[in-house]
This record gives sequence, C-alpha cells and structure tokens, in this order.
Amino acid sequence: MDATTARAAFHDLVGELDPPMFIVTADAGGRRSGCLVGFGSQTSIEPPRFLVCLSRENLTYRVALDCALLAVHLVPGEHDDLARLFGGQTGDDTDKFAQCDWYPGPGGLPILRACHDWFAGRVVERLDLGDHVGFLLEPVHVHREGGAEHIEFQQAKDIEPGHPA
Repeated sequence: MDATTARAAFHDLVGELDPPMFIVTADAGGRRSGCLVGFGSQTSIEPPRFLVCLSRENLTYRVALDCALLAVHLVPGEHDDLARLFGGQTGDDTDKFAQCDWYPGPGGLPILRACHDWFAGRVVERLDLGDHVGFLLEPVHVHREGGAEHIEFQQAKDIEPGHPA
C-alpha cells in the first residue's frame, strides 16, 4: 500500500471512531481562550495523566503556551451550541466568553457553567505531535456531577472549524 492510499484509508478508519469531545479553556494573565478538542485521552492511571492536543493554528494553543493550568470540560449532549461556539468560531475574531456563561475557576481558568463535568490540570509537559501540540496534564481539581450524556465526535464532525485543523 502506498503512502497516499494508507493515509486515505487511515482517515476513513479513524473517522468511524466516536471519542468524546472536550472544550479546553486557558487563561494567561487575563488572556482567555477556549476551543473544541477531539484529540484527548487519559494516558496513565498512576500517576493520573491526561493528554489534550491543540492545533498550532488555534489561539488557544498560543495562550496555552503561557499557562501552568488548563481546564478540560466534557460537553453535555444538550449543549451542542457550546460545541459550535468553541469549535466553529475563532478567538482571533470572537470573544467566545462574551457569548456563554462562565466563572473563574482554579488559577483563574474560565469554567463553562453549562459543563458540569470538568477538571483543571497542571501542564506537566508539552509534546510536538505534528500539526498539534500535546499538553500532558496532571489533574489538580476535578468537578464531577455525572449523569449526563456528552457530545462525541460523530455529533460534532459537521462543525466547520474556526481555523483549519
């Protein structure tokens, strides 16, 4: 199989997956940003670690470079409006936080009030992963109400990104 065929087959294969979608928020000295993230996963049980990957094209990536903490929100199924806001708009042009209800959380991180399950993580490491940079997080504060279904990739894949991926 040549590289072009393998690449196309790989994109088809992973396009069938349905991982959860997250909204990652950041605050660096009052510069707030947030974006919808499809690349995120727990990477270790002990010590607990979670990896979120941010596109280099994204304002949230640029803000996160100056952050010691990031917040990772699971998006409730009934709030696809938040997924569309944080996935379909760019913070370069839009103040997303002016369009949703949020409050300051740990370290001043913007916490989205509609997202009842979230955690704040200390940035342990930044990893070059191609067109995305992985932020390896150590959870330092967790808020879990549970009970809600969360938005997954198949529900969000029609959102036109605010920036190219």
